[in-house]
Amino acid sequence: MSDEIKTPGAEQDDSRNFIHAFIEEDLAEGGQFAGMTVHTRFPPEPNGYLHIGHCKALTIDFGTAEKYHGLCNLRMDDTNPSKEDTEYVDAIKEDIHWLGFDWGDRFFYASDYFEKMYQCAVELIKKGLAYVCELTPEQMREMRGDLTHPAVSPFRDRSAEENLALFERMRTGEFADGQMTLRAKIDLASGNFNLRDPVLYRINHAAHHRTGTAWCIYPMYDFAHPIEDALEQITHSLCTLEFEAHRPLYNWVVEHCTLPAHPRQIEFARLGINYTVMSKRKLRSLVEEGRVSGWDDPRMPTLCGLRRRGYTPRSIRNFCERIGVSKADSTVDFGFLEHCLREDLNENARRVMAVLRPVKLTVTNYPEGKTEQFQVENNPVRPESGTHPVTFSGHVYVEADDFLETPVPKYKRLYPGNEVRLKGAYLVTCTGCKKDADGRVTEILCTYDPDSRGGDPADGRKVKGATIHWVDQNTAVDAEVRLYDNLFADPDPDGPEKNFLDYLNPASLEVLRGCKLEADLAQARAPESYQFMRLGYFCPDSRDSAPGQLVFNRSVSLKDSFKK
Repeated sequence: MSDEIKTPGAEQDDSRNFIHAFIEEDLAEGGQFAGMTVHTRFPPEPNGYLHIGHCKALTIDFGTAEKYHGLCNLRMDDTNPSKEDTEYVDAIKEDIHWLGFDWGDRFFYASDYFEKMYQCAVELIKKGLAYVCELTPEQMREMRGDLTHPAVSPFRDRSAEENLALFERMRTGEFADGQMTLRAKIDLASGNFNLRDPVLYRINHAAHHRTGTAWCIYPMYDFAHPIEDALEQITHSLCTLEFEAHRPLYNWVVEHCTLPAHPRQIEFARLGINYTVMSKRKLRSLVEEGRVSGWDDPRMPTLCGLRRRGYTPRSIRNFCERIGVSKADSTVDFGFLEHCLREDLNENARRVMAVLRPVKLTVTNYPEGKTEQFQVENNPVRPESGTHPVTFSGHVYVEADDFLETPVPKYKRLYPGNEVRLKGAYLVTCTGCKKDADGRVTEILCTYDPDSRGGDPADGRKVKGATIHWVDQNTAVDAEVRLYDNLFADPDPDGPEKNFLDYLNPASLEVLRGCKLEADLAQARAPESYQFMRLGYFCPDSRDSAPGQLVFNRSVSLKDSFKK
């Protein structure tokens, strides 16, 4: 992958939409699919959870169908029983629906076509275009040749009758795993190594999650995929750039098997994001080795992890649409994904007050036992969203770092003699503090101006101090708050000659307990998102949060570091 960090939106429109240009060419009069309905498919392998990289592909697949008022199939590419499970099937469907896409009644499995694939293989054998090979994988690699030497197979010239008999015995389970394969007979000297008699079928006696032990031979992806596309009448098979060199094989399979359609394969660059890895194998190792709490750990780039962290469907779809579609590999700054979330939540998240590192603040001249109620806006970006009440009693919590006994230059928060605003309540002037035996501040003392209700002084004086947030001690609810950062400390943890595990960020999760939140959040439920004023955007944890035991995840900070 290129080391270039991509600036989304920098490409020209014709670069972003080259897929659309191809499709419009095909739909035009005289085109390959003139007068037909655009039909795409999203074919994930059910051996793990979808991640943000898959999201680009599925957005292109489903979004292209939407653009041209066409159809998009969801198809599970379940041709490798050793790694697949119905758990992943269910999770994939949930993630796609969460993003707002739907496939109607067009849900399929590759395993739906196992018999047809077998018959296609038999057809190729009868045509002299496939043969049973007894080379081990190691021997096959050794005999693959190079650019100046062709590949070799001593079994290439078997008769069709012998190949048919051996292939049938492979199906009935007479041979062990790896003992034999079925290979296409194409061109052992081809400069495209994908055409050097590629393997079409291998033996695998593992039970399949749908077909059980009915099959012990399974088609390779390069053989199965074009057959599936053709049987489903797919017009445009959109896939990532690594399949460009496989396209001649895709076309070869469709042209030499009796199939009802000839889809057009179009490739685009896959999504790369810094500070993460997007290999399902590597993500699975993080889960299985206990380096994260699961596939839905909020630090993971999986869609279920992003959802649990508080990412919204709108933010992810905006991200995928705005990075565009390209033929050139590039890496997108993770900050742009955060930027898209921040944009969405700034417009839609409700504002509340929460104190993550609380210290008591006592208003010494406030009437003891008195309680007031103030109205705080729900979202200044959307005034129509109204306000909500918060209580004030003269005993509140504030952030520990909102007080310094000896202020540093330009410090505008609480210190002896300084006046600040308590958000939406009163102006208060700090008079001092109390400390414990170790010198830690345990309580901040201040007085308030009774004529500044709502935060504005009656005499119109200018207040140079900051506006700080607070939570009433009498009504505050306790919560655990989890602060997340990048899972990896290196922007390219998956780079050449690197072990990605060496770059895990030890500060990727900080857990704060005893945080104080507005009483109104006692019943907060995922997926509702909130802006904790001055702190960031947070959401209740969908797994661990419950009434009386609140857990909030920081989705993203308020500060936008992405340079647009």
